Amino acid sequence: MTYLETAAQFYSEVAQTPEVGLCCVQSTPLQLPGLKIPSKMQEMNYGCGTTVHPNELANQPTVLYVGVGGGLEALQFAYFSRRGGAVIAVEPVAAMREAACANLEMAAKENPWFDTSFVEIREGDAFQLPVADASVDIVAQNCLFNIFEPEDLSRALQEAYRVLKPGGRLQMSDPISKSPIPAHLQQDERLRAMCLSGALTYNEYIQRIIDAGFGQVEIRARRPYRLLDATTYNLETHLLLESLDSVAFKVAIPEDGACIFTGKTAIYAGSEAFFDDLAGHILQRGIPAAVCDKTAAKLGNLKPSEIIITDSTWHYDGGGCC
Repeated sequence: MTYLETAAQFYSEVAQTPEVGLCCVQSTPLQLPGLKIPSKMQEMNYGCGTTVHPNELANQPTVLYVGVGGGLEALQFAYFSRRGGAVIAVEPVAAMREAACANLEMAAKENPWFDTSFVEIREGDAFQLPVADASVDIVAQNCLFNIFEPEDLSRALQEAYRVLKPGGRLQMSDPISKSPIPAHLQQDERLRAMCLSGALTYNEYIQRIIDAGFGQVEIRARRPYRLLDATTYNLETHLLLESLDSVAFKVAIPEDGACIFTGKTAIYAGSEAFFDDLAGHILQRGIPAAVCDKTAAKLGNLKPSEIIITDSTWHYDGGGCC
């Protein structure tokens, strides 16, 4: 079997017999008033973070969710877009589609506001999304794209870019690796399906997103995910995997490069009331201003004795320089 066929078989198995603990998330970090999540759906929450960011969900956007899993995040997206067909969930594994449909039926019984017509589950995969060009506001996926080998990851990112409207958002949660994963683990197809051996490093992962055409990327969260210990995984030293939640925007890439926000700020500490770099960035004395990593580097080089650049917090939710 190919590694994708191995992954499909694996998720067919866990769709029929949920494997609690498959991923690190056992309860969604997002608590929404009036939303009850069926226990079976919670058990099938095979993700490493969240892609549902309320600040991105005004005006009832149309959401394309890739890899429906147990349906939990599709249900959460429907909470914000309460209309027929607002959430399109694409899933290649028949058993997972059936399980998600059953879970959403249970959710409709437990949530008076929810109608199963809000979520449409379609057969398909990340490489050929069954929707038209520029037709959705949001594409989301949780702990799926990390399974793909690098060139397949690029194909999936390019396909997400295709179906997004201009200004649309790609909302993802994936494991990343603190250092390159050794070849013997990358080649273990079952570990890859379990989200343990396909992760890229942070820089490699972000560069793939930029190469697909996304001009702005914002990091919502970065946290420890799993430890691959040296003994169990035949490594020279322990290897930490992290969970990265990101939002990438379908906007043009500026001439000087994409804008990546990781939670850095710039603080002017000079003698004047403010500092103007004459490139669109004005810093008031003593007040931190959120800036992308690119702008942070430029400002830091302009006046290193007067402009303080803080470290990345790996938590950013808008309001910055770009």
